[in-house]
Amino acid sequence: MSTVATLPTRFNVDLAGRLRRGRSYWVDRALVGLLGLVTLVALLAPVLAPYNPVSPVGDLDLAPLSPHHLLGTDSIGRDLLSRVLLGMRASWLSALLVVAVGLVVGGTVGLIAGAAGGWVDAVLMRTTDLFLAMPGALVAIAIVSALGPSLLHTLIGISLVWWPYYARIIRGEVRALAARPHVEAARLAGVGPVRIVVRHLLPGVVPSAVVSASLDIGNVILLLAGLSFIGLGQQQPAPELGADTASTLDQLLGQKWVPIIPGLAVLALTLIANLSGDALRRLLGGRS
Repeated sequence: MSTVATLPTRFNVDLAGRLRRGRSYWVDRALVGLLGLVTLVALLAPVLAPYNPVSPVGDLDLAPLSPHHLLGTDSIGRDLLSRVLLGMRASWLSALLVVAVGLVVGGTVGLIAGAAGGWVDAVLMRTTDLFLAMPGALVAIAIVSALGPSLLHTLIGISLVWWPYYARIIRGEVRALAARPHVEAARLAGVGPVRIVVRHLLPGVVPSAVVSASLDIGNVILLLAGLSFIGLGQQQPAPELGADTASTLDQLLGQKWVPIIPGLAVLALTLIANLSGDALRRLLGGRS
């Protein structure tokens, strides 16, 4: 009798759990979709911007929600919405480029090291450890200072210190996959090393690589904004979120929206990147 009485309760608990998992699944899909939406907005920013971001187009220091200027204007009359849109474009697309370069370079190093083993693995990993031992932000600052402040030099400096993380992650995944029975069976069957890498190892590391890259976008955006804030990124008058915040700090006690709005844009991009990366990790983890 007690067993029969508990069946509806267990059914209700299981149903509630499935409903929660279903809602979480769709929330995660929506968060991952934000990555695509932000990328689309970044690509279309020149079309979406209502004004030229570097030219004065209105009265000075207009507050947000002013007529014809949704986010107001700065101290020389430039439209803040236009500057934020173009600044988000620069930050987001630059972060995607850095992550892509790091993933390709680090992924190649990690894949070769993990698949080859022996002295090749030792040489590549000791080189990776050498780069990991360096303080990445300071190395990037030194490179940009030597080459001269610009967005291109900032991207070069960050890319040179970003790939070792992916090399370590992917090398570990490859070593774990190489010890699995299906890879051993392929090796014993006489399958060549290149075919083993392409058919058996590379597909297995793609989910971990994608998740790591998505979680890194926010970190790259913060580093880009930080370097621009200290004058080592894209130079004025070109719109850039970190540089715009730094150049208008003297207005923080007066027209506070002028330096705060670019900072909030950095916060929004970083938050979207981190939440979307976590959602992608959960989706791929559940699927695997």
